[in-house]
Amino acid sequence: MAVRVLLVEDDAGVAGALAESLHARGHPVTSVARGADALHHHRAADLVLLDLGLPDLDGLDVLRKIRAVSPVPVIVLTARGDERSVVRGLRLGADDYLTKPVRLAELLARMDAVVRRAVARAAPAGDVVRVEDVEIDLGARRVLVAGHDVGLTTKEFEILAVLAVRPGTAVSRQQLMDEVWGDAYLAVSRSLDVHLTGLRAKLDRPGLLTTIRGFGYRLGRD
Repeated sequence: MAVRVLLVEDDAGVAGALAESLHARGHPVTSVARGADALHHHRAADLVLLDLGLPDLDGLDVLRKIRAVSPVPVIVLTARGDERSVVRGLRLGADDYLTKPVRLAELLARMDAVVRRAVARAAPAGDVVRVEDVEIDLGARRVLVAGHDVGLTTKEFEILAVLAVRPGTAVSRQQLMDEVWGDAYLAVSRSLDVHLTGLRAKLDRPGLLTTIRGFGYRLGRD
């Protein structure tokens, strides 16, 4: 499937080589070098590849602004590999985070996984799951706690949805990773931990999302 890619990269050499490789595999690419241009063009893209070291705006600020108005999949592609940046990127809603240099085969696999998940998210679903005073509307992708919308990120909602369709059932870490990120997801599992921490904080219901040591997680109390 052809994917319209918005490549946000200020290094002309890197941008040119990557755009050429993606074009050769059937993916139309629009390349921009500035964060302001990314904010202007992202609505026409199926996927955004976002560098963080941009000349006008920090890439994490660009990510935050995109995620405030659009669910478009975003893969951060950057030389900034410190844990603080990775954690911030994931918490701000990045669908994946890759550190340069990246192998093209891996990037293509990650792109495929992210786009497949986005298509699955867009599929209609009408179920509403209630666990105590938490209401999870799978179709509207909305979570209410005691009647108040808690505003989950894309990944936080997807993790909760995997657990919500199996209330009271233990779900393994591997199954969560596979269903939320796909089989092509190769990053370290700390990504899941980051999103689970944010999810628990927003739900603010201690004990409702239980860790099963050495296995995985369960939504619902014993």
